[in-house]
Amino acid sequence: MKTTCALVIAGLASASAFAPATSGARASTQLAEKKEKQTVFSTIFGMDLFAPNKEVNDYGARNNKNLGVGKLGANSYVPDGLTKAQYEAQRSKESKSKADNYQRNVAKAGKFLDYTQFYIDRGTDTNESWNKDINKGHRMAKTKFDWSGKQEAKGWFTKK
Repeated sequence: MKTTCALVIAGLASASAFAPATSGARASTQLAEKKEKQTVFSTIFGMDLFAPNKEVNDYGARNNKNLGVGKLGANSYVPDGLTKAQYEAQRSKESKSKADNYQRNVAKAGKFLDYTQFYIDRGTDTNESWNKDINKGHRMAKTKFDWSGKQEAKGWFTKK
């Protein structure tokens, strides 16, 4: 028992000899001196995701930002077979196409079918009559022609 205690004390003494010395002075860095110390939560909540301006994260907020295709300079890449003017025209056309597509999707934002209203209209909430229907209560896509055969089809395949 005495030998074990002596070995443990000797091990601790030798391990503490290799530990770095600590000074009583407080260490400071240049970064901490320049910037106020912020908590993790204040850093996270300071991001624009939680900004008081709610328009930052709304769909369509891209229109308020200064985004665009960069201008071609003297040393800019221009593909072989195109002049600088042709390439600029192509890039602006692609940019306009992307902006138009984005606007088309912004117009669709927030429009949806109410889930409960769908089931009420279908009758699922009261009876099982929807299950006997040929389409089992699903909405079918509209087509250009009446495929039931009850009316004469008017379109490409009819004789004039």
